[in-house]
Order: sequence, then C-alpha cells, then structure tokens
Amino acid sequence: MTSVQPPAVELSADQARRIALRAQGFLGAPDRRSGVPGVLRHLGAVQLDTISVLARSHELIPYARLGAIGRRTVEEAYWSGGRAFEYWSHAACILPVEEWPHFAFRRRAYRARPQWSHDLPDGAYDTVIKQLTAEGPLTATELGGAKNGGEWWDWSASKVAVERALMYGEVVCTERRGWKRVYDLAERALPDTVLHDDLDDAECLRRLVALAGQSLGVGTRADIADYHRLKGEQFDAVVADSGLVPVAVEGWSKPAWADPAALASEPRGRHRTTLLSPFDSLVWERARTERIFGFTHRLEAYVPKQKRVHGYFAMPLLAGGRLQGRVDPAREGTTLIARQVSLAGAKAVAPMAQALVEAASWVGCTDVRLERVEAPELRGPLAAEIARLRA
Repeated sequence: MTSVQPPAVELSADQARRIALRAQGFLGAPDRRSGVPGVLRHLGAVQLDTISVLARSHELIPYARLGAIGRRTVEEAYWSGGRAFEYWSHAACILPVEEWPHFAFRRRAYRARPQWSHDLPDGAYDTVIKQLTAEGPLTATELGGAKNGGEWWDWSASKVAVERALMYGEVVCTERRGWKRVYDLAERALPDTVLHDDLDDAECLRRLVALAGQSLGVGTRADIADYHRLKGEQFDAVVADSGLVPVAVEGWSKPAWADPAALASEPRGRHRTTLLSPFDSLVWERARTERIFGFTHRLEAYVPKQKRVHGYFAMPLLAGGRLQGRVDPAREGTTLIARQVSLAGAKAVAPMAQALVEAASWVGCTDVRLERVEAPELRGPLAAEIARLRA
C-alpha cells in the first residue's frame, strides 16, 4: 500500500455521511437545470443492469436525485447529442463522453490481454468492422445475430467480434435499443476532441481517482478504487498526485481521502426522500454502506428464492439523510405492489409512504398495494398514510 500522509483534517462520522450525500446529489437543491446530463457528469458513471422492476437502474439513478422526470427524457438525455458512451467502469456503465480519453489505460490493457473466454474466429473482427463502416450503427442482431442458439453465453462470431472491438475502443456503444447495444465506429460516433489514447496510464488513473473522490466526497482506498474498478496498487501509485486530501474519519478504521471542494463548505440543505436502486452509486459498495449508514444491504436477485431475506430487488429507503428501511417492489398492471416492506421504526412510515406513492406515479401506476410488512404494527399506519397521500 501507499505511504499515507498524517491527515490534517478530522471529520466526524456525521460530517462524512453528509459529505457523501452531497457528493452523490442527495443533499441540497437538485440541479434541475442541468438535468440528467448534469447527474451523469456529477456521478461520473451510471451503472446499467438488465433487471427492470419499477424501471431499469439507469433510469432510477436520475429519478432518485431529480424526482419524477419523464422516462423518455432520461433515455434521450443519455444518448442524444453524443453526450455519453457505454464502457466498463464500476461495471457496464454510461459514462460522460468527455471521459473517453481517461479510459485509454483500460483499452490498452484489453488489447494486450492474452486470453479471452470466447474464441474469436479468423476474419470475424474485420468482417464486423467492414459491416459497421458500411451500414452502422447496428445491433448485434443486425450484425448477424448475438447467439449461436445455445445458452446466453454462447455468443455468435459477430457478437464476440463486436464486443472485442468495444473493449479495444474501435467500436462504441452509443445507445440501448430495446436493451440491445447499438454499436458504431468510434471515429464516427465520438467527437474529434476526445477521440484519442494520448494519455499515459498514470494520467488516466490520476483523473479517475480524482473523479471518484469527487463523486464520493470522502472515501477509503477501497471505496475510491472500487468506483471505477481500479486495483489497489493503481490507486496507490497516483493518489498523492490526485489532489485528494488525507482525512481521518471518526469510527473508520482505515485511512481516508476527501475531495478538497467537499471540505470547503459545510454540507447543508434539503434531504431527498426516495427509493434507491441497489445499483445506485450511493450504496453499490456494501462495506461503505455499512460504515456510513449502519445499514447492511445486499442485492438478492441472484440469491435462491428460499434464501432471500428482503426480496428479489429490495430498494433501500433514503430519508432525512439516512437509510430507514427497504421495499421489494413489483408491478401488476397499474398497481405498484410492495411485496415486502421493512422499516426502521414508526419514524420511517411517512417517508416510505411518500416514496412509494411518488414512485408509483412516476411509472404510471394508479394504486399501491401492500403485501408483507415486517413489523405488523406498522402496516395500518403505512396503509393509512399511503391512502392519505393518494386522496
């Protein structure tokens, strides 16, 4: 690990929590003028995932910060005007187009990779590039089919080739169409100002560490490195030149760093009340969520049903700057179903009702139905508050 300077700044646990909330866009007035593109730039990465319950996760991210913005508006804000591209960051993420140069280190690593899980048949790569040149942008289906007809991982030659080209940076994903990636040549889809791999690895890593620090506000080595899936030693090599400031946080057992801008003023303002996607960057790192909020959260979609505790897609409730419960939602026609609700006491009843009613309205549901409420004595008050808000 890197040698750590003695921290000049000490933060209370409460200060660190509020710094993190402001950095993630949950404390203070929402920047509605900048809208979804502003959220993307502010966060630096918005994770994509195939699961869609209320909506897909990349829709839930700006919703959680801005409120009930139109879902079509969200998609257009990401993909129109060449504002963004999809690439491997924390996972598959939508990224601001101006950050393309800073992922050159990862593209170079992919080009130098000696082994892959899928074989690339002779000629397949060149065939895909020629087809995109002549006909693009295209989906994998339009390139000749995504699969060979077997299991989901049994990719066709054209799918293997275009995904390899995506990793290399010769091809970009410029949008999702019916959840299918739409591929185009990078030279055609990206602005000339960003279309280069001129930055060396150290400069790329410095930028991504600094960006992660800004997006988190304050974090440990693991927190900051994990934001764009950097290795610990990559963080160590550049943190001293990243501009981040060493800090000591009350109750944190490991060294931490903060964005100097986050330390310049006390985090104040209105707290957002909302349901969070499990893929939201506020909570996507489990150890950090436990450390900051004292809240243990795990996505159980990939856990066998009989072993789930909180449900398939349990969404944490953020209210008053704290995580005060969770709900596993579903939709049935125009009804939002709260399949399982857990609350941190009676104080969480009103915020959960508000969050459920707002989410239902956003996705076009006209009713909210409660199923299981873990504390039976709170079911009546929660149902009554939902009814009051909907009246």
